[in-house]
Amino acid sequence: MNRFVKEVFDAHELIQRWFSDSGAPEKVCDELLARFSPAYSMVTITGHRLDHPALCAFFRAQRGAKSGLKIEVEKPVLVAESEKGAVVAYQERQQLPGQPETLRYSTVLFVVDAEGKILWRHLHETAAA
Repeated sequence: MNRFVKEVFDAHELIQRWFSDSGAPEKVCDELLARFSPAYSMVTITGHRLDHPALCAFFRAQRGAKSGLKIEVEKPVLVAESEKGAVVAYQERQQLPGQPETLRYSTVLFVVDAEGKILWRHLHETAAA
């Protein structure tokens, strides 16, 4: 599996664990947040913009907030790749127990830092109709 595509799956495993498990250790959130560039930006499914500090505050407040949440990443497409980064598009299904699932289409821009670590630089999410 391509390393950038793998990063999408790995990050979403951490997100699911953090959101769904009120007993998740703090290190889960620390590991998750370490994946994001300090210059991170995002456009959410509601059209709001988040920067890195806002993202960190959001995640820190979400431990166990969505008990039973299931996240499935589907149909990843490597749009572009270079030694400096990549663009990956994918679908993300989320479902909480007893609620209808939601589907979003996401495109992420990854950068590779000087140590070779993949970082999330920008994410744009769109809710499916």
